[in-house]
This record gives sequence, structure tokens and C-alpha cells, in this order.
Amino acid sequence: MIKIKIQGLNMGNSNFVTSSLLSVPALLLHVLALPVFFLGFILGYQSAWQVSFLNAGLGIVFNALMLMCILIGVLSASRIPMSATRRHLHLNWWQYGLWALAEVIVFASFAALYMALIHGDYGYFPALAQCLRMAFSTLVYPYVVFALLFAVIRPDLPAAQEEDLVRFADSTGRLKLVIAGNVILYVEARENYVSIHYMEGEQQKEYSLRQSMRGIEELMSKHGIVRCQRSYFVNPHHVKVLRRDKEGMIQAELDIASCKPVPVSPKYYDDLSKML
Repeated sequence: MIKIKIQGLNMGNSNFVTSSLLSVPALLLHVLALPVFFLGFILGYQSAWQVSFLNAGLGIVFNALMLMCILIGVLSASRIPMSATRRHLHLNWWQYGLWALAEVIVFASFAALYMALIHGDYGYFPALAQCLRMAFSTLVYPYVVFALLFAVIRPDLPAAQEEDLVRFADSTGRLKLVIAGNVILYVEARENYVSIHYMEGEQQKEYSLRQSMRGIEELMSKHGIVRCQRSYFVNPHHVKVLRRDKEGMIQAELDIASCKPVPVSPKYYDDLSKML
């Protein structure tokens, strides 16, 4: 079965939320478009229970606008820190779902406080029940649509050119992995397999391919990924510095903090150092 990844985007299943869902475009869409949808849904649908609940004080339109402002405030307080720390924030889908659920509950809590203050017939907890009902019945649609949208569209990543894609085939010639060359960190030999280490968004990933180092050497050279040791190829664009350890062994430190140093043999040191 072919598993295709382009620019770190897994076209199959992935446990992790794509970084684009935490990006600035996603932030703006959630903070602005989601409250507008909420307002339009409330004013356009106007079910009997919503009219009865919201038609207090200055009326349904004013109250719906106030609830929209509360929603903007809650989403801004939640999404701005999320977007600012996205490079260090690693969420899988169920964690992101809990985060979104918390946003809805916090919004309903503040909305209930507002409605309880202006609605003489409701205490806080009856108002909270109504606000939770209103929030969940309204906001589930844009949350799901936005999540699906940003799982497919990656505005945080440039589009990969066709010639930049590295096509890995196994020892039988079957295509197994297609990935942009600039996200490859290094390739490591492991018995009858090669282990391809690469970045998918902000996550470091590994893919095992039944192939030999000799079998992919020409492919690696074509895409500027060079041999640095008998059992390793490394991407020079990700090498931050070459160092000698206490035993005198040369290692390449990469620009990804979570990535282990890659060994470099003296035979390949001069050629690799000239590329840096």
C-alpha cells in the first residue's frame, strides 16, 4: 500500500492536529467567522425557546450581539496563546477536541452570567443550561467544518514543487513514500531497512522502508541529501553545526531540538563541512 506524504502532510490517518489548525489564518477564522456564524444562526433560526430566552432587556438582537462579543472574547483568550505557542504545542485530535469543548463550556458560562443578570426569570444555573444548549446546537457545525478544512489545507506550508518531491520505493520497486526533500532530516540504515526521519508540520516522524542504502544513494544525491557515514545520509540544510564529542567522534547537530546528533565519519567530514 502506498503511503503518500507531501510537505509533511499525511494523506492517510494521523494522530496529531496539523499545525495549520493552530496557525494565524485558523486563529482569525475561529475568532471572527465562528462568532458571525453564531449570530447569524441565532437571528436566522429563532426557535421558540431561543426567542423566549433571549427576548429580555433590550431584546433578542441586542442580546445575541452581546453573546457574540462574549464568544469573541473567549475565543481570543484561547486561540491567541494557542497560535503563539503552536511550535511547541503538540496536540492530538482528542486533546484538541477537549480544548474546543472547554471553549464552548467557558463561553456558555459567561453567557449564562450575562443572561442571568438581565433576565429576571432565570437564575444562573437555569440560564447556564439554556446557554449550553444554545452553544452546542450552534457551534458544533463550524468547529467540525474548520477542523476538516485545515486538516486538508495547509496555509502554514508552501506548496511543494513536483521536482522537489522524493519518491521512495522499496526493494521490489513499489512506491511507498512521496515526501518533499526539504523536510527530510536524515536517513539511517537498519539491517534490511532504511529509516527515513523527517518533519511533518512540527512533529518529527520516522518511516521504515525495506531498502538498502545503496538502493537509495542515487535518489538521495539527486535531492542534495549526502552520505555522512557508512550507515547515514543527512540533509545539509538541517545541519546546524559539526562537533567532536569527548571520544573524538564527529557528530552533526541538526536544527531540530528533538533530533539526535547524526554521526559523521572523517571520510565525509570535509565535503559536508563545505556545504554548511
